[in-house]
Amino acid sequence: MYHNSWGGPLELDPSVNEEDQSNRSMDLDRAALQKLEETQQSWLLGAGEKKRKKTIDLGCIVCSQKLFLGIVYAILAVGFIAGFTVLIVKTAPRHHRHPSPPDNYTLALHKALKFFNAQKSGKLPHGNNISYRGDSGLKDGSDNQADLVGGYYDAGDNIKFHFPQAFAMTLLSWSVIEYSSKYEAVGELGHVKDLIKWGTDYLLKTFNASAPSVNSIYAQVGKGRGDSPDDHFCWERPEDMDYPRPSMQTGTASDLAAEMAAALAAASIVFKGNSAYSQKLVHGADILFKMSRDRRGRYSASVPDAAGFYNSSGYYDEYLWGGAWLYYATGNISYLQLVTTYGIGRHAGAYRNSQFYGVFNWDNKLIGAQVLLTRLRMLQGPGYPYETVLKSFHNQTDIVMCSYLPVYKIFPKTPGGLVLFNRGGPAPLQYSVNAAFLATLYSDYLLAADIPGWSCGPQLYKADKLREFAKSQASIDSFPMDYILGKNPRHMSYVVGFGNKYPKYVHHRAASVPKNRKTACDVSGFKWRDSKQPNPNVIEGALVGGPDPKDRFQDKRGNYNFTEPTIAGNAGLVAALIALSGKDDAGIDAMTIFSAIPPMFPAPPPPSPPWTP
Repeated sequence: MYHNSWGGPLELDPSVNEEDQSNRSMDLDRAALQKLEETQQSWLLGAGEKKRKKTIDLGCIVCSQKLFLGIVYAILAVGFIAGFTVLIVKTAPRHHRHPSPPDNYTLALHKALKFFNAQKSGKLPHGNNISYRGDSGLKDGSDNQADLVGGYYDAGDNIKFHFPQAFAMTLLSWSVIEYSSKYEAVGELGHVKDLIKWGTDYLLKTFNASAPSVNSIYAQVGKGRGDSPDDHFCWERPEDMDYPRPSMQTGTASDLAAEMAAALAAASIVFKGNSAYSQKLVHGADILFKMSRDRRGRYSASVPDAAGFYNSSGYYDEYLWGGAWLYYATGNISYLQLVTTYGIGRHAGAYRNSQFYGVFNWDNKLIGAQVLLTRLRMLQGPGYPYETVLKSFHNQTDIVMCSYLPVYKIFPKTPGGLVLFNRGGPAPLQYSVNAAFLATLYSDYLLAADIPGWSCGPQLYKADKLREFAKSQASIDSFPMDYILGKNPRHMSYVVGFGNKYPKYVHHRAASVPKNRKTACDVSGFKWRDSKQPNPNVIEGALVGGPDPKDRFQDKRGNYNFTEPTIAGNAGLVAALIALSGKDDAGIDAMTIFSAIPPMFPAPPPPSPPWTP
């Protein structure tokens, strides 16, 4: 028998049967393996065989138990941290982030709109919010058995001049059409629309707005010659008026009728959400424009009293202006055909230079119409046969914008930098705000059309140069809006109620007489006109006439050239302020104005149905 040094004999014991021998061998082998050192065990099992790891079968994948537990613990930890963070945020005291303060243009805008509330005539609506004003002019039109109650007083007197009033409503509507989102952002959209409707409701009373045609309209209510008890001779609050207020009618008023048509047409776009009212405005605009074409003549030639205050120099500019607005309001191609007729533009002065070329105001709407029609060319491009005239209007608009820049010295300016668009005449600020509005608007048109700028001869200017001009004199030594709001040699604001220093002796009847004092056309009224005390009522937002060519200003109630505000001037102020307010890149509402215009070119036919055998 041989002995095995590993713990057993190599020879089998014959007394043990095979099964017992097998079992015994297995027991010996198991015991032996348990006593082996680690290196010996490794050698016996072989180099390629490893210890089996514990795994978890997730169905789609199999991963180790350690990895699985690590992932679970990580998810639980992330969930705990997230939940704890939410709990802290929910229970911690909240600190609301305040919006940035409004800019000066927005602050001035709120006040400028209030001026129109102070100018309202008729039975005032609830919430007019002008404490010193009440119902007035409730018998207007009764001398002709007409209802002419309502509307706006023109300026510091109590006359209602329909020519500048219609222009003011057109300008306000234009600003809403282009910048409705800005108005909404500053909380004034409803307010400005109410002001426009107050004006258009009144304009609809000045002619037979429900008739299929019209041959006469009212041009004004009140008299201002000053040679008898009337609106200029007397100094009374509107609520105390006790003198005759004649209503003046005319049958030849191409300029007035076309301007009123423009006002109603523009407002119809503002109120397009109110279909019935919008259509009423469109119908009124249609019949007024037809009257302006059929019964030609200047309104001021047949209404002598108006000639002393708002004399019209012609009516072809109103044809362009009113026709353009009617095309936008109706989409009727006949209006586009009219305004792109060469003769209309030629008679309006579009192809000749004058010292007031490019000056936009209640009398001259040529550049306003050209800007409006350039918008059509830039953003719609109607093409032939309108392109020739539209292109010429576009070129002339570029030239006018060049003339606004002081570097070209087309218009004189004061030593303090105020560009004098009326060439040294009285009350320059109403012309300045209109220029500021058109310049800013045209800059926004260029941006909307992806046009980087415009050319002045060989010089190319970026679009934002116009916005710089409109804002301040800081970068290009010009005027407009910042000069008005206080950056001028007198360091005063020409908008009443804005800033710390502004005019206190405004030429304005309602502002100069205390609310509780009854006045008449005698010394009881004159004493307030001649008082050395500041006005007892601050007529907030009123844009006064402005300084003289040397930046001098007389804050005297008796000097209306310096201190009298007007609704036409304030409409330009509102338009310029809303255009400049907010972010410079906010832009315009590019497409609303085109909503009534049908496609210029027919839509392609639908694809043919698939062929089937």
